[in-house]
Amino acid sequence: MSGAAKLTRNQQLVLDTLSGAEEPLSAYTILDRLRDEGFRAPLQVYRALDRLLEVGLVHRLDSLKAFVACATPHHHHEAATIAFGICERCSRVWEFSDAVVEERLKAWAKTEGFMPSRTSVEISGICACCAAEAA
Repeated sequence: MSGAAKLTRNQQLVLDTLSGAEEPLSAYTILDRLRDEGFRAPLQVYRALDRLLEVGLVHRLDSLKAFVACATPHHHHEAATIAFGICERCSRVWEFSDAVVEERLKAWAKTEGFMPSRTSVEISGICACCAAEAA
């Protein structure tokens, strides 16, 4: 999508909630945090999330069934592969894309005749800060 996305009030509230969070949030957690703003039903959150996903402002972490604000909106939205590092202790999420990994996945798909609709890679583990605290 080119240019800045025009967001509704609900979409902006959901984006702001995710942007201010220190960890990925489920739709129901977002709903709980926005009740004082008039949110009453999960559908309000899911509609906003659908649009934010569409325009590349948030990502869904499938393994956690949760959402995070995009670290670099529109920077790599067109990239086929986005990867996430997820700390199992502190829940911090790192977002990155890598051309080499993307090319290897594309080559595999071509060889297998597989037609991916989207690709994301989630790497779960312990971050350096949490590992240092445990030592």
